[in-house]
Amino acid sequence: FNSLNHDMTLTEFKFIWYMEYSHRMWGRVVGLAYILPAAYFWRKGWLSRPMKGCVLALCGLVCFQGLLGWYMVKSGLEERPDSYDIPRVSQYRLAAHLGSALVLYSASLWTGLSLLLPRHKLPETHQLLRLRQFAHGTTALIFLTALSGAFVAGLDAGLVYNSFPKMGERWIPDDLLAFSPVLRNIFENPTTVQFDHRILGITSFMAVTALYLFSRKIPLPRRTRMAVTSLLAVACMQ
Repeated sequence: FNSLNHDMTLTEFKFIWYMEYSHRMWGRVVGLAYILPAAYFWRKGWLSRPMKGCVLALCGLVCFQGLLGWYMVKSGLEERPDSYDIPRVSQYRLAAHLGSALVLYSASLWTGLSLLLPRHKLPETHQLLRLRQFAHGTTALIFLTALSGAFVAGLDAGLVYNSFPKMGERWIPDDLLAFSPVLRNIFENPTTVQFDHRILGITSFMAVTALYLFSRKIPLPRRTRMAVTSLLAVACMQ
């Protein structure tokens, strides 16, 4: 307020304050929703030995996620006497916080579906193995794209160029490698960060489309086919 947002009203401050407060409270509710039932089921002896390890790992991830959130917010509260830029959290910590949340969500969903739905026993054909490898590679690509989005958000890189598919008047902007050393551009140059996110997003969409087309050539169970079709639909919407 003293250095930048002189005209912020109390109502405007309350809005951002309650957003952060709600996020923290919701995170704590999520933690309790994991830990309390886990402790109850453990005490009752309802968990198998492998499931106990899984529950401990998920509860550990929940706690780690909260710790990362605190560590991320802390970076936005550090005084920088040599900078009058907009206060923002570290893009590295933001990406770590988002990445950890995605891992936690995916692991929870995988564990839940493994318990609720029986595993299909399909013949291990060459095509099926290729489809599985392709699916794993697409998953990694989507995860990387999401992390690159955190760098876009952390650097406000979306404000640099707002035209698509070109960035301004060029396909490849002039200031793509303006920082030195070159590697620093990938994580700290807003232009490069936005460019990488665009390329990764387009590549992810193409990979999902290719995965869908490849899956159409293989006899798959109805549930698996629905999953691949839903993935393509969500990719189009995204």
